[in-house]
Order: sequence, then structure tokens, then C-alpha cells
Amino acid sequence: MFSKILSFSLLGLEGVCVEIETDIGKGLVSYDLVGLPDAAVKESKERVRAAIKNSALIFPINKITVNLAPADIKKEGSQYDLPIAVSLLKASDQLLAPTEGIIFLGELALDGTLRPVTGILPILISARDKGFKRFVVPAANAAEASFIEGTEVYALSCLKDVVSFLSGERQFVPVVHRSFAAAKRNLSYNYDMSLVRGQKVAKRALEIAVAGGHNILFIGPPGSGKTLLARCIPTIMPDLTFEEALEVTKIHSVAGELSEEGIVTLRPFRTPHHTATIVSLCGGGNVRIRPGEISMAHKGVLFLDELPEYSRHTLEGLRQPLEDKKITITRAGGAVTFPAEFMLCASMNPCPCGNYGSAYAECTCTPAQIIKYRNRISGPLLDRIDLQVEVDGVKYDELASEGREETSADVKKRVEAARAIQRERFRDEDGGLINANMGEKQIKKYCRLSAECEDVLRTAYESLKLSARARSRIIKVARTIADLAFSEKILPEHVLEAASYRSYDKN
Repeated sequence: MFSKILSFSLLGLEGVCVEIETDIGKGLVSYDLVGLPDAAVKESKERVRAAIKNSALIFPINKITVNLAPADIKKEGSQYDLPIAVSLLKASDQLLAPTEGIIFLGELALDGTLRPVTGILPILISARDKGFKRFVVPAANAAEASFIEGTEVYALSCLKDVVSFLSGERQFVPVVHRSFAAAKRNLSYNYDMSLVRGQKVAKRALEIAVAGGHNILFIGPPGSGKTLLARCIPTIMPDLTFEEALEVTKIHSVAGELSEEGIVTLRPFRTPHHTATIVSLCGGGNVRIRPGEISMAHKGVLFLDELPEYSRHTLEGLRQPLEDKKITITRAGGAVTFPAEFMLCASMNPCPCGNYGSAYAECTCTPAQIIKYRNRISGPLLDRIDLQVEVDGVKYDELASEGREETSADVKKRVEAARAIQRERFRDEDGGLINANMGEKQIKKYCRLSAECEDVLRTAYESLKLSARARSRIIKVARTIADLAFSEKILPEHVLEAASYRSYDKN
């Protein structure tokens, strides 16, 4: 007998329909699984065999051939266990109920229990867009599936339940759709801008960076508040929209890092250790291409603490994603593109001892040591960081003061107002632009400079020996400063402030 069951595979974040074709015929007893299966799929033979037997069903003792079509796409992961089992039961006439148009996903335990699989959200979205509406998934994936409208998802706990559902022996209720607003009710952060004492210049720079989506670097001695400032960034960023949350959740689902909530409600804040490799940062893998930290930080923040301690080879991998807002990973098996629209925040000491330029501690480093330390960061990477802010230690009286500091909620209101101006400005542009993502075409259209502004910019360009890229980034930062001031035009003082954040001398 012959049967055909539908499932889905993932290529990056895009789903591809996979047909599980099973033929049971006469001949020597055998079980062949073909269609470019990886090791996890090949091992499904024994899991499926045991699950069927332990579910009080009969595993056919015949010549069995299972084909995963299309045969030219590598099949990876354990989500094919359930569709293979259903296909075997259907081909052996143990399951006579119709299964057309139903997508099956799930890993089987030896006792027939359905275990959760990764990538359910992007699979469901891709399948729905291709016209599929009905799905059977493991019960543990119910939360993740509950946010996808226009689908009928049955989250079942074991193979026996799947058979009962298909044959009509028992009635099961589809997963109830949940609203994103309900999931966001318990949003909370452990940090707040009011915890940062002093550092008015750094706080101002951070507000500008978030308002326009600009990259920022803090340079200062140990203990001056660089890390605390960075950890406050998500608290002043606009809340995720549902569309943005789905984009982020798809990436985290593929990586297997979703919480029990089933959807990402807070903007990502990723802090990889300085020993991270270029593969862990950018993504990749020998068997299955997975997203790296820069994609996991999509629509959020990538914080690189102690920037010079990262390997130069790893840091150089950031250059292209910072410009293109995406990364394409190419391996022998093909190429996969992941989004990487993140805000880069980095921190570093000004020298090996950390006290160079500090008003509160003496530097013990030689000039050669300082130059060698700073040269760990390449000029091209530094050129892509819009705001480079030097911070110093804080006086004791400021730390002990009981005076009120601005809260994250106060700053967030101004950031959201600036973002609202940008949404209105770029309403006719594709992709929901923000100031930091403007290209040269948009800069010429939306950032016209007066003769006085050009004079200020020319002086900064020549005195600081800036590149053409740095000039464009100063203009984009000036546009954000003008937005925060509710100014339709960029004024000389906006350009001057923007240029002051490029005055860090790497050498």
C-alpha cells in the first residue's frame, strides 16, 4: 500500500513543504529511508518503530520504503518522526481517516509521547502563507502556535491521541488564539536610567542613539557606569510591535531559545562573551545553519563589553551586517540569509590599565601600550559606530546624592516622540526606515543642510580627518538630534553636537 503525508522543513527562516511518501510491499523485510535525511532523521526509524509498538499499534513487517520529497533538499531535525509514523499507519491500513491538507510536526519518544521541536513558528507562518490551515503539533509547542491567526492547530500529547483525533474516536479542541497584548502585560526590566548617577553626556548620547537606532561606543575607566548604561537601553526603546515580535520569535524559535510564553515580548539584549567565535557571533554550523548572536539581537541590542578583548577576526565579521542589516551564511549545502537589524552598543577601557585620561586615577601605561591596545579595534569598524562617547568616573557626592534622576519612562517618552516623527517622515519608504538606516538617497532628500551647517560639518570633517562614511553618519545623528528637539530643519548646533560624538582619537 502507498500513502502520502505532509510536513515542513526549514531553510533558514523559510518553510518548504515536504511530502512523506511510504510504500509497503511484498519482499524481504526491510526499512529504507531516502530523500537526503540527516543523522537525526535516519535515527527516526527506531524511534518510530518503538513508538508505534508502545502505542498499542502494529508496526508493519514488510518491505518498507519511506521517501522524503523533494529529494534534493537535505532534511534535518526530528520533526519528521510524527509524519513518518502516521504515513506508516496509513500505508498499513491501520489508519483509514483522510489526512489531506494537514501538516504534521513532532518528535516521538519511545513510548509514543510527542516531544517539542524547534522552528514551529516560522514553519506555521510559511505554511499558512502557502495555503495550509490545519496542523498537528506537540502539546509543548501550543504556546508558540497560539499567536498565529488563520490557522487551526491541534496540540496533542502522544501518537495514540493523533490516531484518535484523525479517526474521530475523540474530539480535540484547537489551540486557542492568544493576543500579543495579553502576553505583554507582565513586561519588566531589572534596570532603569534612574540608577545611573551623573554621566549626563553619556545619558544624552544614549538617548540620541536609541531615538535614531544609531550604534554607540562608551570609552572610559573601569566602574564608570558603561555596562549599566548599556543594560538600560532596552528600557528606553519603543515596545515591540506584534509584527516585530513575530520576526524576532521566528529567529529564537529556530535557535530553540523560546520561553514558555511562546513569543518574544521584550527587545533582545544579547551580550556574548569576548571569547565568542565568529560562527557564534555571525551564525553557521556544519550540520544545520543556525542564527548567530547578531541575528538573535534582531530588533534589539548587541552589547559587546570590553570590545578590544574580542578577537579581531570576530569583530571584522560585524562590518557587513552593520551596513546591510542582514547576513548571508554560505556553506557547501547552500546559502541562508538571516536578518540582523540590531543596535550595536560597545564599551572599552581607554588603555590596558583603564585610567588613561581619567581625572580620578593615574594611568600607568606607556604610549606604545596605549596605541597597541586601541589598535585592536580596526578603523573601518570604528568608522561604523555613530556615537563614540568618552566617560569618566563619578564623584562620590554624585553617587551618594538622593536627588532624583530621570527614569527610563521619562526618556522613553522622548524617544517614542522622535520615532513617531521618523515614521511620518519615512511613511512612503519601504521597510519602516529609521534615521540610522537611511541611505545616501534618503540623506539628500530628508537631511538638507544650510550653508552654515555645511561650514560646521566641513570644519569637523577636515579637523577630525573623517571619512565619507563618517560624514554621512554625522548628518544622520544630527537629524535625530533635530527630531528630539522637534525641529523640522537641521540647525548648526545639531551638527556641532553630532560631530562632537566623533571626536574620539583612536591613536
